[in-house]
Amino acid sequence: MRITANRDVCVGSGQCVLTDPDVFDQDDDGIVTLLTEHPDGRAADHARTAVGICPSRALSIIADTADTAE
Repeated sequence: MRITANRDVCVGSGQCVLTDPDVFDQDDDGIVTLLTEHPDGRAADHARTAVGICPSRALSIIADTADTAE
């Protein structure tokens, strides 16, 4: 899986960072930055949670072709 962040719509609530600070961070303006685009294991589970709770819907998950082949 690959996670993407639309920084243009991020409102800086920080819920993603609270969900997994190893995957998400915020810049000086509070806007999301990705520390990795391809989380795995528990980080992937946390990333899915972050996508679901993001109030501005700035986060998305894109399935890798390997993910859909299984």
